[in-house]
Amino acid sequence: MAMACHLHHRPLLLFLTVAVLLTATPALAIFHFDFRWDTDSPFSGGSLARHDMWRRAALGSKARHAKSSARLAKALGKQGGDITAADVTVTPYTHQGHSLTIGIGTPPQPSKVILDMGSDLLWTQCTLVGPTVVQEDPVYDPSRSPSFSLLPCASKHCEEGTFTSKNCTDWRCAYENYYGVLTATGVLATETFTFGTHRNVSVNLTFGCGKLTNGTIAGASGILGLSPGPLSLLKQLAITKFSYCLTPFGDRKTSPVMFGAMADLAKYNTTGKIQTVPLLKNPVEDLYYYVPMVGISLGTKRLDVPAESLALKPDGTGGTAVDSATTLAYLVEPAFTELKKAVMEAVTLPVANKTVDDYPVCFVLPPGMGMDNVLTPTLVLHFDGGAEMALTRENYFQEPSPGMMCLAVVPAPFGGAPSVIGNVQQQNMHVLYDVSERKFSYAPTQCDKL
Repeated sequence: MAMACHLHHRPLLLFLTVAVLLTATPALAIFHFDFRWDTDSPFSGGSLARHDMWRRAALGSKARHAKSSARLAKALGKQGGDITAADVTVTPYTHQGHSLTIGIGTPPQPSKVILDMGSDLLWTQCTLVGPTVVQEDPVYDPSRSPSFSLLPCASKHCEEGTFTSKNCTDWRCAYENYYGVLTATGVLATETFTFGTHRNVSVNLTFGCGKLTNGTIAGASGILGLSPGPLSLLKQLAITKFSYCLTPFGDRKTSPVMFGAMADLAKYNTTGKIQTVPLLKNPVEDLYYYVPMVGISLGTKRLDVPAESLALKPDGTGGTAVDSATTLAYLVEPAFTELKKAVMEAVTLPVANKTVDDYPVCFVLPPGMGMDNVLTPTLVLHFDGGAEMALTRENYFQEPSPGMMCLAVVPAPFGGAPSVIGNVQQQNMHVLYDVSERKFSYAPTQCDKL
């Protein structure tokens, strides 16, 4: 989401441990943050049938990608404090996403924010700019917090922040962000943020004191961004690596997310070998984490997809992004057309004469038969250097309607958009982003066993 779209994923339970090394000078304190988030499926604890879960996730995926595409199209057109160990509880937050309740200010005021790997700005609605969207928690009031401070336009974060637009109003750094289906405005500021329920950790962060001018975030107060962008929580806290392992929606089990020293695939049991590819840098935007996909196979057949059609171009177009919040995979042409043709040749079921919601290719299952009984070839994503990601039936097919088995891959929405490896493809795959070493690692894993 990233906003609206990331909203459709993952309620969670979070445990945070923070190891702290302090130099003799408090201003030079060095913090090492080790997080583990045990995230629930977005549908955990609910009564939705598996078909309904898949359909809702696909609709959320479309909304999220619309937001990301709008932001990408826009881009292409042109601490301190006494830190102790903390445990943080993140609660289920509808089918749209997962949220974390944090404390903002001194003393802390509760604010429910939605975790978002597709945006960088941490922001919450606040009384300073007059929020327009109803939220569950009281609106954050900076006048009640002596640790609140507005950032001037000349500040580093104001100058480096990637906003749809920004301007100086009364010497404040005012911004606007357009997310396709949402628009958020506000002013940049610094404030003390407190994470934790029984044990707390407090840090000073730059954030947006703002509001939604259109759209909704379903009762939440704001967004907590984890993208590669300059204002991301990762950048501000110098967190250099993180990993997650997503359990299938239908299992309704928790999915662990690790940060810092806990993000190390070699520390955990995997069901396949660990492979590593470079993390690529888009020269134009910081919305996505990119990997060098160069080809696709279905079974033993290498598809006729030129590597250059999948490459990240010097102008920032194309490439292949990995996104934990987008449900369906997106493929550029001719990759999607070639995969569609190969799938229709390989699957011996009748092709449906209609599609289901956002699934463009569907097959009719025999009466009384589920998708689990259908044999399909392995879908393999090939990366530069020889690494491969082998995807089983559950990683690229879904059953969004009884009797219908559908390809969980759709065409990229516009020319220049990236291909996207979505969370269906990453289910039961432990993936690691080492942002300091610019590496992406992954290994098949029974995620609910971590």
